[in-house]
Amino acid sequence: MAKNVNTSNETVGEAVSRTEVFFKKNGKTIGYTGAGLVVVAAIIVLFIQFYSKPMKDEAVGQTFTAEQYFRAEDYDKALNGDGNSLGFIQIIDEYGAKAGKAVYLYAGICELQLGNAPEAIGYLTRYNGKDPVLKARALACTGDAYSMSEDYETALGYYLQAAAVEDNVFAASYLLKAGIICEELGRYDEALEHYRVIKDKYPQTYEGYEIDKYITRIEVKK
Repeated sequence: MAKNVNTSNETVGEAVSRTEVFFKKNGKTIGYTGAGLVVVAAIIVLFIQFYSKPMKDEAVGQTFTAEQYFRAEDYDKALNGDGNSLGFIQIIDEYGAKAGKAVYLYAGICELQLGNAPEAIGYLTRYNGKDPVLKARALACTGDAYSMSEDYETALGYYLQAAAVEDNVFAASYLLKAGIICEELGRYDEALEHYRVIKDKYPQTYEGYEIDKYITRIEVKK
């Protein structure tokens, strides 16, 4: 037993000796590396404090006028600016998501309202906000852009995604669009299914009040 203990002690001693030798040989390098990490951390903090945060504040400030034009339904000025204030295109080009994720949604809706389906899709699919109402809106607007391009199958997929984001009254409008697309594709049973969901789950919505005429239209065809 004693022999084993001594062997163990020798092993530990050798390991300690090797560690001491390593630190003697590499102590300066390790010290420089540690100091380097501290410097990098300091640079990151300074970047956030003195560049990134002011840039973000500036970016958010630039969206104010564009949002005002958007609310006034002046989509061209909201998108392209008025010569003095930036529009959403310039804001995205200069600041990207620093201006807030919603800038992609704004720009996409503007392009959609101006009849530019490919551009609308490009912006709308870049929106990745977490708010369920806006997320569903972005999906539905993407569906609208594909509908505008007469890509009805893809549009249908986006409308159904939008309706599935959250169970609220907005889902009724997305399901109605899905039903209309199904009719366009000749898939009447699917359309009827979407309309009946509206009738059963969202009777108090505008779509719910109007849905019987859509259901009757299909039942007459069948």
